[in-house]
Amino acid sequence: MARKRIKVTQETQTGRNKKFHDNYTGKDMTRQQFVNEINRKKYPNYHTRNINGVETPVSNPDQSKLNNLD
Repeated sequence: MARKRIKVTQETQTGRNKKFHDNYTGKDMTRQQFVNEINRKKYPNYHTRNINGVETPVSNPDQSKLNNLD
C-alpha cells in the first residue's frame, strides 16, 4: 500500500492541525507554510478553508484515503 503524502505531526489542545510532515520529501511545515504551498499549487490533493477565521489545510473530497490528514 502506498504511504500517505502528508502527516499531521502536532495539534493544538483544541485539535487544530499545527505542524505537518511531507512523507515524500521529508519537509516539515507549520500550518501557514503548508497553506502557502497549497496556494502555490504544490499540493494538488489539498485545498484550504477558512475555519473560525484561520486559513486551514484540508484534503480534497474524493474516494482516496491516502490524502486524508491524520
